[in-house]
Amino acid sequence: MTVAATMIAATAMAQGGITSSMLKEIQGNQPAGSAALTNAIANVAIDDLAKSHKNSGAVDTHFSTETVDQAITNQKQSGRCWMFSGLNVLTGNFAQRTDSLRVSLSQDYLFFWDQLEKANLFLQGVIDTADKPLDDKEVRFLFKNPIGDGGTFCGVADLTEKYGLVPTEAAAETFSAENTTRMSKIIASKLREQGLKLRKTAAQKGGKSKAEKEKTAALTDIYRILSMTLGEPVKEFEYAFRDKNGKQVTETKKYTPKSFYDEIVGKPLNGSFIMVMNDPRHEYYKTYEVQYGRHLYDGHNWCYLNLPMEEIEKLAIASLKDSTKLYSSYDVGKQLDRKRGYCDLNNYDYATLFSTDFTMTKAERIATYDSGSTHAMTLSAVDLDKNGKPKKWKVENSWGADWGQKGCLIMTADWFREYMFRLVVDKKYVPQDLLEKAKQKPTMLSYEDPLFLGEQ
Repeated sequence: MTVAATMIAATAMAQGGITSSMLKEIQGNQPAGSAALTNAIANVAIDDLAKSHKNSGAVDTHFSTETVDQAITNQKQSGRCWMFSGLNVLTGNFAQRTDSLRVSLSQDYLFFWDQLEKANLFLQGVIDTADKPLDDKEVRFLFKNPIGDGGTFCGVADLTEKYGLVPTEAAAETFSAENTTRMSKIIASKLREQGLKLRKTAAQKGGKSKAEKEKTAALTDIYRILSMTLGEPVKEFEYAFRDKNGKQVTETKKYTPKSFYDEIVGKPLNGSFIMVMNDPRHEYYKTYEVQYGRHLYDGHNWCYLNLPMEEIEKLAIASLKDSTKLYSSYDVGKQLDRKRGYCDLNNYDYATLFSTDFTMTKAERIATYDSGSTHAMTLSAVDLDKNGKPKKWKVENSWGADWGQKGCLIMTADWFREYMFRLVVDKKYVPQDLLEKAKQKPTMLSYEDPLFLGEQ
């Protein structure tokens, strides 16, 4: 081949690549930069340089509508924010209902059952899809995500109704509960191994019934690992309630997890609330359901009514005005000043720092995986202007009491509209017309949807 032919062939192979003329154009269009700024960016944390000095003053901590304070929790090195937020709602509602009683609920206990149920969800899913090839999209999803510690409020509702609740005193946190990575990887590896075996059994003629029996043996291994890392779940315990000052105000009584659930919650959770969401990619006032968006095989998928932010704000305000906290979720890492525990769209000016613009809408950010529901927190307060419109919001976080605003996070109304996604609302705060719309047959969304990876 001649030199000319080689060059032509190389050019053809490079079609779509960065050419020398393209690179020259890119380099020629660079703005004249300050050497001092370039040196600073190369040697200093980007957020320190982009942080707005004009927006770095003291945070306004006054709220016109605020629920009763409660102890701040700490999920530590785990993805259990959904559980912490959900249990915070339950303890907050209990304190409101009893006027003075306080209780701390065990995350470790509920996490045990969450992990066992998720293991069963995976294994049964493997059996159900045994007639599909291993490279099938659904089968790949299952083996890629056999188990995890993230989740949603669906898990809180289903798990507590099935397994009950226990106080922290009866089931304290273990190292693996607070540091889930290694335990989760070991269980995931074991589940994949078990899943392959169950697929082979189920694929045989009449093999699905045999695979169901083998699944029980497989779950026995998972139960043993969980018992050793999280502790054997308690079956009964003694407990006496205390008031907000720590004074014992009831006699010590024997409970089971189910009877303690009845004492704390007082009603079935499922059916008492609706889940709403702001997802501008989809039509509003319609319901949507997420495939595999559940914790239990026989549980409830995440099924929600999609609403404009104005409607979601009204629901949240109605609940907070009645001193009732709410489960809520956000893309918490966006424009977050961690030191002050403050979310504001103007905290960091990346556009000016890098001489560019960031113009995507909320819908575009979701669709391109640039934004999504990453973290659940307990919505506890709102500050309203004279017209009843929200100026700012406050949530109880699960990163410890030493973080942010004494463990809480404050967010402006503008930030809330851009980065808030999910809300769980007691039905008594929902207008009848929205309750009727929530009964619509939902459109099923893919388990790979950008918004449904589970809060952590």
